[in-house]
Amino acid sequence: MTVNLTRIYTKLGDGGETHLGDMSRVSKLHPRVEAYGTVDELNAFIGVTLLAPGMPERFARWLSRVQNDLLDVGADLSVPPAAEAAATEDAGAPDAGAEDAGAPDAGAEDAGAAADAGGGAARTRLRVDASYTEWLERALDEVNAELEPLRSFVIPGGTPAAAHLHVCRTVCRRAERRAVAVGEEGTAEVVRYLNRLSDLLFVLSRAANTGAGGDTHSEPLWDPGAHESSAGSS
Repeated sequence: MTVNLTRIYTKLGDGGETHLGDMSRVSKLHPRVEAYGTVDELNAFIGVTLLAPGMPERFARWLSRVQNDLLDVGADLSVPPAAEAAATEDAGAPDAGAEDAGAPDAGAEDAGAAADAGGGAARTRLRVDASYTEWLERALDEVNAELEPLRSFVIPGGTPAAAHLHVCRTVCRRAERRAVAVGEEGTAEVVRYLNRLSDLLFVLSRAANTGAGGDTHSEPLWDPGAHESSAGSS
């Protein structure tokens, strides 16, 4: 896979369309663009989360790896499976112009497409495989083993690190829904990865609050019906 960002603006997206990784043109509202655009949004939120005070060093290492993996996820989402098969058949054909392949025409939302549209005689499309999800599961199990069982639903908040991780979790869930919306042409492993990533972000937020990953803080939990109790005592 070749990445060749020769310039940032091309004006090719000014009409509301963009290139996918196979250089086909689609609306910027296309489910596939929505999916990898939301993955990019998640990556940006994780970047902000890494700046949160009290983020345990172990979690920061993991999140940095996740950021790189999310670019792989975006590259996967940017290329339809049918295009991958066609690329294999046409491996010897000349590429589209470097101007199209080298620069995203709609900003960061096209990063996955630009990354996967590079040249080369025999293109090997970057695909997310089971090893990505398996790594998440190992990290998840490691931290979850340090936590007490949940007795209620968690209220997002607590420490700055935990609160930011909760935001990432909800954006990740949205990215998962967008990946599902791609339909049968989507990659099942991408959906599985995003599902497991949201679980990891949830467990990391718990650990950031309860002390398994750093400072000791109480975990904010849902108290069902507390509104009525508060109203009665006022």
